[in-house]
Amino acid sequence: MSGVVHMERIGPAISLLEIDNPPMNPLGVEMRATFMAALDEVEKEEALRCLIVTGRGRAFCSGDDLKQAQGKGEDLAGFGRLLDRLEATRVPVVAAVNGWCVGGGFELALCCDIRLASTEAKFVCAGVNVGLMASTYRLPRLIGIGRAKHMLLTGLPHDAETAERYGLVTGLHAPEALKDAAVALAERIATRARLSIEAT
Repeated sequence: MSGVVHMERIGPAISLLEIDNPPMNPLGVEMRATFMAALDEVEKEEALRCLIVTGRGRAFCSGDDLKQAQGKGEDLAGFGRLLDRLEATRVPVVAAVNGWCVGGGFELALCCDIRLASTEAKFVCAGVNVGLMASTYRLPRLIGIGRAKHMLLTGLPHDAETAERYGLVTGLHAPEALKDAAVALAERIATRARLSIEAT
């Protein structure tokens, strides 16, 4: 059974997309289509100025559904198209990383413009753990080559404090305060000059 992406309008200018596919919120073929449709839907709103992406439960996102994708190169290419689509969203995107952020889910967070994290978040560059290569372009540009190589080549979990120290996230919040912090940041962004924000 596939999960859902909850869409919540927060005032006239902000939308929240929440991945809900227990237990780890993977984005297999059906979920990717659902997520893309949700992006299309929120971008139709002319008043939209900022988007928040998060996960429900104990994970932000675990990336592609690798069991479903086994032996299907097209499936992995489809995940890449989702990442490109999110990165090209016309408004700033804030990731509220609430828990495990793994593999393709880590890359999903990298495609967002700003990342906030729960103090319970964990970040894993899991490509080397499953025979894939991921995050080798975006991550070094964000946190530097040395730190990126440490994350990419070990496949080890990194806690929220390390992620903040590396510059991967720009703020840590108690789990119960993460959504409010993301909304406050989105509200600030939404009140700046629209064309300047989109150009930036």
